[in-house]
Amino acid sequence: MTPLCQKTPWYRQAAEVIPKHLILKSIGTTVFISLFFVAYFHVLRYPASPPTVMPVIWLDRLISFEPLALPVYLSLWLYVALLPAFFATRPELYRYGLAMTLMCVFGLSVFYFWPTAAPAPDIDWTQYPAIDFLKSIDASGNALPSLHVATAFFSGVWFHHLLRRFEGPLWIHVFNWAWCIAITYSTLAVRQHVAVDVGAGLVLGGLTAWLSLRYRVAAGVPCEPGRPA
Repeated sequence: MTPLCQKTPWYRQAAEVIPKHLILKSIGTTVFISLFFVAYFHVLRYPASPPTVMPVIWLDRLISFEPLALPVYLSLWLYVALLPAFFATRPELYRYGLAMTLMCVFGLSVFYFWPTAAPAPDIDWTQYPAIDFLKSIDASGNALPSLHVATAFFSGVWFHHLLRRFEGPLWIHVFNWAWCIAITYSTLAVRQHVAVDVGAGLVLGGLTAWLSLRYRVAAGVPCEPGRPA
């Protein structure tokens, strides 16, 4: 190993941590996403009371309906599933997993005790079969906060944290945030959420990420930037 981690290219540092705890990462991610969907759809079908319809504001009118944004919307699950691969140690992986779990539990609790729904837009969904299928599975409930946006922003902040550790170049940081922003935009563009849902999701995801990263855990990667290996 080289004396300083700056001499190890960022992509090699990232590649070295992917095989670590691979089984735990793979099984943990699969189990977490599966349990989340079970809880999400249960709350969607059995809320504590009738949902409150969220208001439409100027930002919703500014962003037009765009069916081509659907693949970006669905790419959240790839974005979220990729992140755990870049953790090097169990403590940091557990910290990330606990923070993500608490964030989702909080969001699901809000959905249950204060059900909300996105307003129905004046769109003939039969003209857009792929989005019509999404609407048939994931109804307009569970609106505020948008957990789609919250998990995207939470993951974006954690990706930024890890990329800084690897001393990733500017372009990979730009790519990370562009993907995160595109997912956020897509929730409005496919009319799955309105702007107030997105705003609440950004607050929830950002606050959870900040709290989970406030006290850093030793990463177990080759070394922190500028420190001896």
